[in-house]
Amino acid sequence: MFRLVLRRFSGSPLLLSARSCRSFSGSPPPEMPAALVRSTFLDFFRDQHGHQLVPSSPVRPRGDPSLLFVNAGMNQFKPVFLGTADPRSEMSSYQRVVNTQKCVRAGGKHNDLDDVGRDVYHHTFFEMLGNWSFGDYFKEEACSMAWSLLTMHYGIPADRLYVSYFAGDAASGLPADEETRLIWLEIGVPPGRLLPFGLKENFWEMGDSGPCGPCTEIHYDHVGGRNAAALVNANSPEVVEIWNLVFMQYNREVDHSLQQLPRFSVDTGMGLERLVSVLQGKRSNYDTDLFTPLLHAIHQVHQVHQVHQRSKVRPYGGRTGSADQMKVDTAYRVVADHVRTLSVCIADGIHPGMSGAELVLRRVLRRAVRFCVEVLQAPQGALASLVPTVTHSLGDVYPELHREADRIQDVINENEAHFLSSLQQGSRLIHRTLLRKDYKHGDFFPASVAWSLHRDLGFPLDLVDLVLEERGVQVDREELDRLVAENQKVSSGLQSGDQSRLMLDVLSLADLQRLGVPPTDDGLKYQYRLDKDRYVFPACSATVVGLYDGQTLVSEVTEGQRCGVVLDQTCFYSEQGGQSQDRGYFTRDGSQDVLYPVEAVILAGGYVVHQVTAADNLKTGDQVQLHLDQVHRLSCMVNHTATHILNFALRTVLGRWVHQRGSHVSAERLRFDFSVKSSLDVSQLQQVDRCVHDIISANHIVHSQELPLQEARRIKGLRTVDEVYPDPVRVVSVSVAVSELDDETDRETSVELCCGTHLLQTGAIEDLLIVSERQMVKGISRIIAVTGREAKQAREEGHMLSQDVDSLSARLTGSAPSGLDAAQRLAKEVGVLSDAVDNTPIPQWQCRDLQSRLRALQRTSNTTVRKLETREAAVKAQALLEKNGWKNLQVDSVETDSLSILMKTVNQLSAAAPRSHVMLLAHQKHSGKVLCACQVPKDSAALSASDWAAAVCRHLGGAAGGSVLVAKGTGSSGDITEALRWAEEFARQETQR
Repeated sequence: MFRLVLRRFSGSPLLLSARSCRSFSGSPPPEMPAALVRSTFLDFFRDQHGHQLVPSSPVRPRGDPSLLFVNAGMNQFKPVFLGTADPRSEMSSYQRVVNTQKCVRAGGKHNDLDDVGRDVYHHTFFEMLGNWSFGDYFKEEACSMAWSLLTMHYGIPADRLYVSYFAGDAASGLPADEETRLIWLEIGVPPGRLLPFGLKENFWEMGDSGPCGPCTEIHYDHVGGRNAAALVNANSPEVVEIWNLVFMQYNREVDHSLQQLPRFSVDTGMGLERLVSVLQGKRSNYDTDLFTPLLHAIHQVHQVHQVHQRSKVRPYGGRTGSADQMKVDTAYRVVADHVRTLSVCIADGIHPGMSGAELVLRRVLRRAVRFCVEVLQAPQGALASLVPTVTHSLGDVYPELHREADRIQDVINENEAHFLSSLQQGSRLIHRTLLRKDYKHGDFFPASVAWSLHRDLGFPLDLVDLVLEERGVQVDREELDRLVAENQKVSSGLQSGDQSRLMLDVLSLADLQRLGVPPTDDGLKYQYRLDKDRYVFPACSATVVGLYDGQTLVSEVTEGQRCGVVLDQTCFYSEQGGQSQDRGYFTRDGSQDVLYPVEAVILAGGYVVHQVTAADNLKTGDQVQLHLDQVHRLSCMVNHTATHILNFALRTVLGRWVHQRGSHVSAERLRFDFSVKSSLDVSQLQQVDRCVHDIISANHIVHSQELPLQEARRIKGLRTVDEVYPDPVRVVSVSVAVSELDDETDRETSVELCCGTHLLQTGAIEDLLIVSERQMVKGISRIIAVTGREAKQAREEGHMLSQDVDSLSARLTGSAPSGLDAAQRLAKEVGVLSDAVDNTPIPQWQCRDLQSRLRALQRTSNTTVRKLETREAAVKAQALLEKNGWKNLQVDSVETDSLSILMKTVNQLSAAAPRSHVMLLAHQKHSGKVLCACQVPKDSAALSASDWAAAVCRHLGGAAGGSVLVAKGTGSSGDITEALRWAEEFARQETQR
């Protein structure tokens, strides 16, 4: 028996007796519903140990390009660990925090996608329970709280638990975590259950550099009543890790050395699904109440569909490996896991698409659809029908699932239909490719075709293999692997992004604070005014208070050295809130002729870092004068205010359910992403255009004011995005003063939380024009818009193109073309004008209208050309019939430079003489090029059109393609007579075999 004093539990000592550790009874823990498991964890830390409950962040990472998805509970707290959190934000004040975080591991470094279904514990979506200390408690309190929760509140027998700790690493100069070992011994963990492990198992790092430290893990033995120490960290399904406690006490430097952090933190993570399986006495996560309702719903869907079918899919049986014949249980697990992932991601604004996280989600959806259709024989729409079961299970914790349930089902259904259509299209393309060539003699199926099917249509590569296997053909695996590796290399380069920026690391930020350097005063960026319709920006003098060389703070930099300059105040805007950073330069007092161009402006932990390459020596204490690129700033202000107006107009026209999903404002243009079912039609685009124009021409005043965050959130009609806002927060509204906005205000206007720089009146925008609007992924549209002179120019270009289309339309619908050449010229004009409309910035509504008109004109002109070509071909065919009669083999030449006319002539000859083998060549005397077309009777077993054309064109140094009945190609020859003789001789030899 022992008594342990916990010194910093909720501010007062707490006595924990040995009885709290439970007796070593060996009996399993009592079964608890998953909802109670989750709430017990949150209540324990919030109510008993003073932790602040922080909601889960969305699974799309906030401003972290290194991640496709949030994959751990600590992701949203990285700014706290790195010291970069805005000191005015609530996040910067966090000390003790608890939450349950939505996590997805289906891409990037942590990718469990292909493992899901094969076993009973991998998931693409899971919930991470976690508690954190940011400079508050440390190892002793973290371990004691964890042990108390597991053994007292969850009732897990202590003799089922094993604990691992860091054994040290001599090569890294890291000692063993003896402190943690002694804490566990004092708590009462027997020495035989306290196990040392190395860097791989028990030292956690955020990345190649950054905060890191030793960790201690708690493992659970599903069997009990034995010594299972040898099975810890041995990949045994019987002994599993349930909780990881990370003690962040070091910083990994860029040169891989370790420095001690100025303040220690705790980061713990425990997977809810695994914990629930322990507390419900299950070896499989899929046997817990987190999944059993879904598995039952999947079976019910199939039962309804299979009432009239002879074969029925059995209920879920939990089988794996060879015991799972036909992969039925694998399919149950895949579908149950993947529909949770799809629901959570779509609710958070990630839709299946073609790149990044969206591409991964497309793979998840298509994998689920394949298992549904191929293995479980489910009807189309079965996957989406499971969404209500997901929302019932998770919606009380994550209410966005309830709000977005209908949209989630719509997105799943639309993408499923598209995928099934793509499978049919892909199968047809494979079939056509196989027809073009005889692959029965060891030739490989083209890897480029297989890769195009996968990349462009999402056709699974393993399905390509299966389709080809049925026909005894193999894909060129070596070339396909090369294409896959090349694509991964490109994707990896795109994801790595620009790593050239100098970002203050956690130690340098701590040094600035230790030296008493206050956060940069950047209030001058907002202190501009209007003077007779001209914007006047304030002058700014500043003192250099910090210099960062990329690794540490220095007192001086020399000419040519790249560095980050921290000033006591600045008028420069750092890139944030979707707005581009300011441009400009500064000069040093005493050397006004030496310019220090500012390459980047970065905000970190309240400090504004001006990245420069020193044009001369620079040291702390130097006085500098900042010179803002005012034209660039004003353009950004115009486009940022225009973005707010556009947001408001879209909501006015399309409805309040439209949500911003991203934006970027630069001096040249603005980009705006938003949720909408489908692309806007011409009428909707015109309505948005008018709404925006009305607000601009009214020259409304743009108001801005700082308010306490909670007060700002109560404003009616407020638009927010998923960001961590400072407190107080800046509110920007159009036409109505912020002080007049409250939850009682009925007047609809644009009002947003925004840290950007804005115009003082809307009239300076002059004009706002949407020049592009398209669906990035199903349900998310992207608008590109321009303002001012660019918008005016786009309207003028649109007017001229509209006149060109009117003129062309009049010519096409007037008198018929005088001949084929005239008709072809008109058809070509339609194509050229279509390209001009597609590639010229003009009003998007006008672009859609002109494209529609041009498509109709293209159909008209193509029909005219086809009729004239058919007429000309008929004349040529009649002449050949009169010349050659109805012979079984007709090889001849005609005068034409059109392969289409040549093919039509062959068609007409064959129609007139259906028993004839027909080949026509057309010699282009000026170039030597030879056009070839042929057709054979339907019952021609000895000679196929594709073989005939391929042989002739190969003889002429060219190539051909086609089917058994018709084919065409090209080659070159100086002697058309010899070419005709060779073609005829080849046909005779083949037909006489």
